[in-house]
Amino acid sequence: MPRIDEVIYDCIEGKVKSKELAYKTFYGYLMAIILRYVKDRSDAEELINDTFVKIFRSIHQFIIPENDTLTEVAFRGWIAKIASRTAIDFLRKRKPMLSLEEVEVFEEPITQVNVISQLHVKDILKLLDQLPDLHRLVFNLYEIEGFPHHEVAKLLNIPESSSRVYLVRAKQKLRVLYSKTLIHSHANIG
Repeated sequence: MPRIDEVIYDCIEGKVKSKELAYKTFYGYLMAIILRYVKDRSDAEELINDTFVKIFRSIHQFIIPENDTLTEVAFRGWIAKIASRTAIDFLRKRKPMLSLEEVEVFEEPITQVNVISQLHVKDILKLLDQLPDLHRLVFNLYEIEGFPHHEVAKLLNIPESSSRVYLVRAKQKLRVLYSKTLIHSHANIG
């Protein structure tokens, strides 16, 4: 396989073979990102194609780092942002976001649980799928994608304080779901 910077330069020049190579190389990576936002696989496949259209349309804006070893990491980060924003735009068009008044408050006791230490990634993703859409979006953007609250708020067109509230509520809900998962798994063992 050619070096990633060569593939990027060839994509800038419009070479079809390099675009196909980039598509095949990063398809799975982008699918994993988009599936954190949308649950339907056919929607995700459509969003991946939309993402690649945006990537190829704006690839000339990607700045290749001087250090060759950082190029793929930088490119993955760049295309991940495009994929995240594409998924968010899709969700925003599909249904209006909830207002804070419409969000349920979780009154169940919160246990001190380290979710990541005892669950596999696929189990965590299943728990994330059970969150309300806006909670899941904020959690993904802040905790997984690493966006600061002001950028999350801007992307989702909500106040920054709402982003913080949704994140807290998402974590609360995840703790409750995790506790229920533990109780259920211990009941099945015994």
